[in-house]
Amino acid sequence: METYEKLILKEVKRWQRNMQRDPSLPGRLAKRVQDRINRIIPEKVHQAFTVAIKQMTRAVLYGAGFTVKEPQPVNELILTEERVRERIAFYKTATATEGAITGAGGILLGLADFPLFLTLKMKMLFDIAALYGFDANTYQERVYMLYIFQLTFSSQHLRNKTYPLMARWETYSQEMPEDINAFDWRKFQQEYRDYIDIAKMLQLMPGIGAVVGAVVNHRLTDKLGSSAMNAYRMRILKV
Repeated sequence: METYEKLILKEVKRWQRNMQRDPSLPGRLAKRVQDRINRIIPEKVHQAFTVAIKQMTRAVLYGAGFTVKEPQPVNELILTEERVRERIAFYKTATATEGAITGAGGILLGLADFPLFLTLKMKMLFDIAALYGFDANTYQERVYMLYIFQLTFSSQHLRNKTYPLMARWETYSQEMPEDINAFDWRKFQQEYRDYIDIAKMLQLMPGIGAVVGAVVNHRLTDKLGSSAMNAYRMRILKV
């Protein structure tokens, strides 16, 4: 194995361990508090959020507003990852700019940040998949993107459930139902909302919204990009 592949193999192994570790005590306590809050929220509100996020995510997943790129051959992984990092840097800048603009606009524009930010993050995953040689036009690859997203923006408890499916993707992708409605959208939206709630609430505050929006979006995009790289490396290196 080449030196570069040996280097990133260490990164992938470390990432895999993080995806399988036990939830920390602070993490468990935070999850319990959030679960209690979610039980207080009326069921109609949960249903409304689930439907809204499901429809937005499905629209993005099925190519609304952008063209899906052709998968690129991976001849030298080091060159492929240079291009991947360039795309992640581009989207970090784009989402930071979008967050600053919507954050500066107060509550109304702040609310518009969610679908815009979601679209940019999903578009980044489409680009990364293509650069690693995977065909984002297939149903299985689009579900894999959802799992990358879920793995990044969820509690450790859900990561522990999601990671094993991705680790045996070649087998699992042939077994799963080819129906996007079978995906657990309730869990998807709830975990994502819980993960970013505090940061996004601060983005709505006058005076600091622009700065918070830029910083939060930049960091969340970087986190998603890193997760995507390791998730695709795992399949390419077959580890």
